[in-house]
Amino acid sequence: MRLIFMGTPDFSVPVLDALVEAGHDVAAVYCRPPRPAGRGKKDRPSPVQQRAEELGLTVRHPVSLKSAEEQDALAALNAEIAVVVAYGLLLPQAVLDAPRHGCLNIHASLLPRWRGAAPIHRAIMAGDAETGVCIMQMEAGLDTGPVLLREATEITADDTTAKLHDRLSAMGASLILRALDDIDGLTPVPQPEEGVTYAAKIDKAEARVDWSGDAVAIDRQIRGLSPFPGAWCLIDGERIKLLDSEVLPQEPPTGAGTGEVVGPGLTVACGTGLLHLKRLQRAGKGAQDEETFLRGRPVPVGSQLGES
Repeated sequence: MRLIFMGTPDFSVPVLDALVEAGHDVAAVYCRPPRPAGRGKKDRPSPVQQRAEELGLTVRHPVSLKSAEEQDALAALNAEIAVVVAYGLLLPQAVLDAPRHGCLNIHASLLPRWRGAAPIHRAIMAGDAETGVCIMQMEAGLDTGPVLLREATEITADDTTAKLHDRLSAMGASLILRALDDIDGLTPVPQPEEGVTYAAKIDKAEARVDWSGDAVAIDRQIRGLSPFPGAWCLIDGERIKLLDSEVLPQEPPTGAGTGEVVGPGLTVACGTGLLHLKRLQRAGKGAQDEETFLRGRPVPVGSQLGES
């Protein structure tokens, strides 16, 4: 099919690759404009722009699609369909209507659960047993359109947002190819009114760990915010990112304080339960497993996490 691709971050790249490998004619790739990044604050193209240019595809990155000029330019591509995945701009009705088959969105949740900006983070943080990918026919509302295809996957105790992100991206790439192959045979299924939840954008204020909470909830916070923005706590006044963890079946030793390291390694007493920290990161350094971290920065049993 002749199509327009609209996406911006890493999550979208495998989908673009799959469309090209399947032989679809990508008339243009739309992504967000380059943004200042790095120490020099030089404009850096998005992952989708970088990949599209490597593939020799036409790239457009308008600041907005609200102008008649931008809408006319998109319509002039004469695309049969647009594939949208984590693009980052709202699509006006004129854009939604321009391709003959409209716009299909690849959304990383089992709609209507987790509409909005951060469905992967929120699913882990909420303790959902499963999540998945939906291929949705886009309409003006926020992730409200009917669903054409869906596929579920279990959320395990080992999943972080990074791991689940990669799995769902690959699932989305496979699912959109199925949808395009049978576009005229698919039946749009309206989303039910019951079960609607919204995945609000992650606020960095959510990232600090409060050790007085339940170990299960803190574990979900750590895994759900890994790798970005990264849950964190203070260790002897140093801000440390916590990137992976596991809940232990034992209860904290009698007399252990909240946030106290009780051993072995980085096992921490929470308000309820014990949490083992498996992967950490110091400022300006790479992520490290627990053993490597402790070799470079010992944290003795009895240390109180979270204190300045």
